[in-house]
Amino acid sequence: MSQTVERGLSILDFLADGPKSLAQVARHLSVHKSTASRLLQTLESQGFVRHDAKHLYRLGPRLFGLAFRALDNLDVRSSAASHLRRLGELTGQTIHLGSLDGGEVLYIDKYESSQSVRMYSRIGAQAPLFCTGVAKAILAYRPERERRETAERITYIAHTRRTIVTPGAFLTELERIRARGYAIDDREHEEFIHCIAAPIRTPDGEVTHALSISTTTVSLSRKQLLGLVTPLLQTVAEIEQELT
Repeated sequence: MSQTVERGLSILDFLADGPKSLAQVARHLSVHKSTASRLLQTLESQGFVRHDAKHLYRLGPRLFGLAFRALDNLDVRSSAASHLRRLGELTGQTIHLGSLDGGEVLYIDKYESSQSVRMYSRIGAQAPLFCTGVAKAILAYRPERERRETAERITYIAHTRRTIVTPGAFLTELERIRARGYAIDDREHEEFIHCIAAPIRTPDGEVTHALSISTTTVSLSRKQLLGLVTPLLQTVAEIEQELT
């Protein structure tokens, strides 16, 4: 790989966490400030980076434009968009569309609920495989060998006291999901957030995406949330029909 390209990509990934100074970028790359400055200037000239009056660098508008164009080219996302909106309007809750992205799940679309509660998720954010509904719904329907290898490879972190933290417990949970047809995140990633999620199958039967309904434990009890399983599964069926 070209060292210049590698460093440029590393800068973009670094800035994704928030604005950084020239000195911080240089330390991140382990290079002199002059080298970091040249790289930043090149990225800025192409619109991938911009800096403000305080000389802090952040991601530029061209990068966001490319990201949304890439997302729009995903067949599942475009097919599911109107269904996300209808499900969100019907339930009044937050709807997520996620896809498998290597060792994590990527949120590729989201319908915000009318409630003013901040959730971890955002379009483009990644989430762990072992404690989020969309991730578990996808992985449960991947080939058995892939499930087992993934379960063994995961670094488990207890985000809450309900988080699954062992490969054996995770594999057991995936079997439960396969048996009932949908996943449950019972406050496993965020203490006051729970969700239900269902896999979306492509015409050839492969599962790489899932749809979820997320809400706070204050807004809906577990019983009330599970009462939304039927509209969730109906929406998934409509998306799958549109994909054929």
